Amino acid sequence: MRYLPHSDHERAEMLGVIGATTIDDLFSAVPRSALKSFDLGLPAHSPEFLVEAHMRALAARNHAGADGPFFVGAGAYRHHVPATVDHLIQRSEWLTAYTPYQPEISQGTLQMLFEFQTQVAKLTGMDVANASLYDGSTGTAEAVLMARRLTKRNKIVLSGGLHPHYRDVVRAYLKDDAELECLSASPERQGDILDHIDEQTAAIVVQTPDFYGHLRNIKAAADAAHAKGALLIVVITEVVSLGLLEAPGALGADIVVAEGQSIGNALNFGGPYLGLMATRKEFIRQMPGRLCGETVDAEGQRGFVLTLSTREQHIRREKATSNICTNSGL
Repeated sequence: MRYLPHSDHERAEMLGVIGATTIDDLFSAVPRSALKSFDLGLPAHSPEFLVEAHMRALAARNHAGADGPFFVGAGAYRHHVPATVDHLIQRSEWLTAYTPYQPEISQGTLQMLFEFQTQVAKLTGMDVANASLYDGSTGTAEAVLMARRLTKRNKIVLSGGLHPHYRDVVRAYLKDDAELECLSASPERQGDILDHIDEQTAAIVVQTPDFYGHLRNIKAAADAAHAKGALLIVVITEVVSLGLLEAPGALGADIVVAEGQSIGNALNFGGPYLGLMATRKEFIRQMPGRLCGETVDAEGQRGFVLTLSTREQHIRREKATSNICTNSGL
């Protein structure tokens, strides 16, 4: 759309309608000391074709994500996304990421979420999965909060191989509210996380493949955590790796959090992405987010509804497991 400026006559007419004389009258509530009276020193305007040339020159300095390297533990990947994916998610039947509060008119969306949860549970080797979280980093923080509720303990141990951005998000969530032990982030000096588990530990957080591309011994971590009554949270930034690796659930993980960007999303300049969470059946009531369940309607037909809704939109805020709202689950 081209820019068509207002004429002096049009500006005067609009000011007259609201009872103002000049444009400065619109800012009369701003203290004079806060107004800038000096020249901003902006360059003179340029013809349209020169502006386009300038913007093209700026764009040429960018590095395309497709041309750069992708590290297995870094959480953003360029995989082939079939054209049908973009087509399907734009269909009007379910073009929304909003919570399907009315099951009577949302059976398509609810069934999609149910099937999605089923696949995530199978992929991670866990009993149950929710209908997604914001992304992998906030999902990790939610898993830590969940572990504290389950164990009634306050100490969390983060492995040195956990993505540094994930560590920062966990710190932000738990600031001044938990004992957080972050092991060395240097690949040469990663302390043995098993030595940091004690009877006050709620959970240990281990990423595999970790930020440096190392595969971690999940079975050993699970055994050590369970011996002290702690939980094991496994973080996976490249969920496609589960097509090759043994599922964390089969190795003893209690909560699995993953970044789902690589199973259908483009790089999107770093977000929004897709958080995955799965856990054991006995922990289901402390799992944050939405959970879609299968049921039977009044006529005996198969149907789908949101169940065990412990979000703050559904129950009292102080009783909620999380305040997660509408996200990019679609």
